[in-house]
Amino acid sequence: MKRLDHLEHLDKQLVDELAQVAREAVRDELREQTRKQRRTAALYAASGATGLYAGAALALAAGLALALGLPGWAAALVMAAVLGVGAYVLRGAARSGGGHPHGTASHGATGRVVGGTPPAGPSGGHGMPYPPVPPAAPGNPVTGDPVPGMPEADPDIPRRRGR
Repeated sequence: MKRLDHLEHLDKQLVDELAQVAREAVRDELREQTRKQRRTAALYAASGATGLYAGAALALAAGLALALGLPGWAAALVMAAVLGVGAYVLRGAARSGGGHPHGTASHGATGRVVGGTPPAGPSGGHGMPYPPVPPAAPGNPVTGDPVPGMPEADPDIPRRRGR
């Protein structure tokens, strides 16, 4: 009986050592991944800053070119208007979901418009006020049969939720 207690103690000790080794290995791996991600983030930040300065230099060059034919203040005003319109267009593209022009609906695999024209989002720009409409009614997409165990819904009868 004493021998079994000794083996049980060795098993616990072995499990504890294995757990410690596993924790250290995971910790080292996470440190390495974090180091790589930190370097990548720094490179993206440097790229963004460099691009910002390049854009500023380009805007300055365009303003100076306009100043050849206009007074300096008018050239600066024209450049400010052009950059303001560009910022507005980019903001609209960002709000509409990544590059799609404002007011277009998404297209399904069939190429048809799903759900028509989407409504305008709330004024805060926090997305749609309700979930999107699925492209097809629930059921078997091949045969069109309803889902087993689900009652067929009559669209003319309003239903209550959360009974």
